[in-house]
Amino acid sequence: MAFQKAVKGTILVGGGALATVLGLSPFAHYRRKQVSLAYVEAAGYLTEPVNREPPSREAQLMTLKNTPEFDILVIGGGATGCGCALDAVTRGLKTALVERDDFSSGTSSRSTKLIHGGVRYLQKAIMNLDVEQYRMVKEALHERANLLEIAPHLSAPLPIMLPLYKWWQLPYYWVGIKMYDLVAGSQCLKSSYVLSKSRALEHFPMLQKDKLVGAIVYYDGQHNDARMNLAIALTAARYGAATANYMEVVSLLKKTDPETGKERVSGARCKDVLTGQEFDVRAKCVINASGPFTDSVRKMDDKNVVPICQPSAGVHIVMPGYYSPENMGLLDPATSDGRVIFFLPWEKMTIAGTTDTPTDVTHHPIPSEEDINFILNEVRNYLSSDVEVRRGDVLAAWSGIRPLVTDPKSADTQSISRNHVVDISDSGLITIAGGKWTTYRSMAEDTVDAAVKFHNLNAGPSRTVGLFLQGGKDWSPTLYIRLVQDYGLESEVAQHLAKTYGDKAFEVAKMASVTGKRWPVVGVRLVSEFPYIEAEVKYGIKEYACTAVDMISRRTRLAFLNVQAAEEALPRIVELMGRELNWSELRKQCVTYDSDGSTVATSWSSQEELETATRFLYYEMGYKSRTEQLTDSTEISLLPSDIDRYKKRFHKFDEDEKGFITIVDVQRVLESINVQMDENTLHEILCEVDLNKNGQVELHEFLQLMSAVQKGRVSGSRLAILMKTAEENLDRRVPIPVDRSCGGL
Repeated sequence: MAFQKAVKGTILVGGGALATVLGLSPFAHYRRKQVSLAYVEAAGYLTEPVNREPPSREAQLMTLKNTPEFDILVIGGGATGCGCALDAVTRGLKTALVERDDFSSGTSSRSTKLIHGGVRYLQKAIMNLDVEQYRMVKEALHERANLLEIAPHLSAPLPIMLPLYKWWQLPYYWVGIKMYDLVAGSQCLKSSYVLSKSRALEHFPMLQKDKLVGAIVYYDGQHNDARMNLAIALTAARYGAATANYMEVVSLLKKTDPETGKERVSGARCKDVLTGQEFDVRAKCVINASGPFTDSVRKMDDKNVVPICQPSAGVHIVMPGYYSPENMGLLDPATSDGRVIFFLPWEKMTIAGTTDTPTDVTHHPIPSEEDINFILNEVRNYLSSDVEVRRGDVLAAWSGIRPLVTDPKSADTQSISRNHVVDISDSGLITIAGGKWTTYRSMAEDTVDAAVKFHNLNAGPSRTVGLFLQGGKDWSPTLYIRLVQDYGLESEVAQHLAKTYGDKAFEVAKMASVTGKRWPVVGVRLVSEFPYIEAEVKYGIKEYACTAVDMISRRTRLAFLNVQAAEEALPRIVELMGRELNWSELRKQCVTYDSDGSTVATSWSSQEELETATRFLYYEMGYKSRTEQLTDSTEISLLPSDIDRYKKRFHKFDEDEKGFITIVDVQRVLESINVQMDENTLHEILCEVDLNKNGQVELHEFLQLMSAVQKGRVSGSRLAILMKTAEENLDRRVPIPVDRSCGGL
């Protein structure tokens, strides 16, 4: 049977008129408003979390093993799965959650980072008089307001500009955006407005100015998606849910219902991925919230079930912050192939995406060079010709698998559902699929409602509207000032900690190491250009981080911001985690068990962690496609004059005309201009260009580098910048002639 979701979004100012146009009853929306308000009041009467801090992973595993039966077991630790766990546990249900990887390791950490209602869906709703689309937008706007309220440290309103290049677009898009404000009602973040051409260029100076007639600016929300997902998981754990990452479901357990004689799903056989140990987790109800892996779990229940997931890959890229204003995003509503592209400031960088391409389900999606170049070309169309959009400026790239679904109970099983689907199998497995990040909470509410009804669980209504997530309750915009004053942290670091951890930032600050400098007093950075500090690694372990990949991608966001910076920070991160988690230096894994099957000792390899994390950066975060911009087969396409110029530069280092340069040659030149650089750093710099890996840089390799730099495929090459700077310094040291021309005095 399928459970039909009920829309609990709130129609406020102006919503009734639009509801009437779409054939809805304004009074029905008024009743839903009353229900939502009741939920807010209920949230106010919740008792405090049962745990002041989330229990350790070991404690959670013991709870999973030793509990005879849970009310609800959730499979999947993404936004929806963690939302289901939080919704269930706050209703008083005995709740468990297992995730085969890390929390938010899949699609939930690879989004566009927006909390939005969906402007284009509203456009379709109005143009097609589509009630379902309208309800979806209405619900999403309600959830947007709630998410901004319950996690203010992780989210904020963001103005987004829609540039206009034809006069007819102005009234067309203005009406659509104003309707978006109208549907949001009193939950509208800020009213949209129109900008003249000159004002648009003031706000977004790198915008393409030719034929620009003006712009419209509207507001949506933005968040740190992986940290938001983690906050939901940690909040559920504090309220008493037994949550565990790196717990894989091997099979579903079933038993015969004595009343009906039918088989019912009664739990799952789970495997600890880190130790290999298996045990059963029994539950009255099992919820499948596994995103792209929805059908894998459904086939555990019924191997003949018809698949409903139609996965689509969405690629995003990250570029330097100078590509966009610090507080203004950009929307391209109609790309060359009809898609929508966002171009947004995020964590002081610029994020651009997304694509929408059919794909296979995999645990390790890889961004393709074709998708990266598609996004870059779309960005070029909207930026001024003064701004050279270079392939080498792509600092990170990733692919997320969006789990589009078909409704298994729909007559047209081939059509993609535009909303989420809650399905209940004959054996009682509850599946929640589809939907979007913004509506995770309402999706969870609908799912738990279905579970309570079908399995006759003793629970009240949902209580998650207005329920603060971890770190949000006592956060304030000025909290970072106390961190600076009380602990001696840099202002940038303090702001980062406050934005990331909310009122828990003080706990991270207490763990911060003394720098030994006059200022900052504490807070040793993991990498110089980002505000992440070593204390976050220690605190991240308390947040269930088990691997170096967890730390660089989801506890911090280094891997999503700059893969080279993440690689640079990896050795220190592995060292700190190894010290805390007792990893061995040797490449081995040793697990021993007690007589009852419990883990006694586990030995993990720091070297293995380093290699695994490096592979993750190389394949999943775009490092591979970045390094492929300069290979031993890279074509040299330079003008003869450029080749002569670069040869002269090369020979300033290769004085003996050997045809190659080594570390010794570079050191000699640097010493002559009084520049000191340690040998390890020089080795790293030369390795970036030593394409045939013979320990030296040949002339043709240097010319390949300079050709790639000129074409924009490579940027920020340390060797290219170092050699150019050294050449300029050497030229300035040439004696200036004092003789007059023609031999005069």
